[in-house]
Amino acid sequence: MSAPTPETAESSDRARSSLEALRTEIAKAVVGQDPAVTGLVVALLCRGHVLLEGVPGVAKTLLVRALAASLELDTKRVQFTPDLMPSDVTGSLVYDTHTSRFSFQPGPVFTNLLLADEINRTPPKTQSSLLEAMEERQVTVDGTPRPLPEPFLVAATQNPVEYEGTYPLPEAQLDRFLLKLTVPLPSREDEINVLTRHADGFNPRDLDAAGVRPVAGPAELEAARAAVAKTSVSADIAAYVVDICRATRESPSLTLGASPRGATALLSTARAWAWLTGRDYVIPDDVKALALPTLRHRLQLRPEAEMEGVTADSVITAILAHVPVPR
Repeated sequence: MSAPTPETAESSDRARSSLEALRTEIAKAVVGQDPAVTGLVVALLCRGHVLLEGVPGVAKTLLVRALAASLELDTKRVQFTPDLMPSDVTGSLVYDTHTSRFSFQPGPVFTNLLLADEINRTPPKTQSSLLEAMEERQVTVDGTPRPLPEPFLVAATQNPVEYEGTYPLPEAQLDRFLLKLTVPLPSREDEINVLTRHADGFNPRDLDAAGVRPVAGPAELEAARAAVAKTSVSADIAAYVVDICRATRESPSLTLGASPRGATALLSTARAWAWLTGRDYVIPDDVKALALPTLRHRLQLRPEAEMEGVTADSVITAILAHVPVPR
């Protein structure tokens, strides 16, 4: 791989500094949750999508809105409910009585950051309306494909503790998400900070008043993506990623391991993480850092293992401890 020119290196450094500033900017609205912020940035760099899992009230919606405001991107929110129709997401043809013609009215999916709130509360038919958008970055209505804006990211949320009246996402759709990020309850100190901000007049619906300003934009994001694409991966690192994914397929605790798509996703997120940390090459620690969020939703536990308290995270952690690390 050829060495980067001074102009390319400078552009890469500027883009990295801009994206690093996101953390400070988002912290004006969201307390803590640094891993979720980093995960969303990694997904944007990899042109992937994110599944956010956490109980209600941990600022999942606010996090996505603050990210969009910090990146000067358009964002829309869809509350997924049992009666939501696919056309409510993608848009539909509407008859115009003045022109006697049908015209296409774009749905909320035509945005940069789509927040699909409680995606598992809507039936599979509506869930599947996102599949083409997530994979092909377009929507086909009445046989006509319509491209989505660039960048485009779906951040879907689901509640991990309430399953009544929900429709679990099928494996094929889960596999379309690059990362599954858990958004935990805040620590005691962070929760005190949240309450203090609210007591001082913080309004989560007014990000301008909170001082959240754009620190990067589509140009910086595109420069960052170009730099990530040039991050080198050795044959040993590629083999390490493959060995980890193959080990999930052989785990006695799982009925379904990571597919080759999971392996390519892990390599992609590791490259993005390597670039964010200031390197132009991937090391094993980059793979380890992104293994849990990249693979956890692609694994299916055996019922008996689940009853014994085994989790996807514990399986991945055990595999990382046993798979030989390249030197």
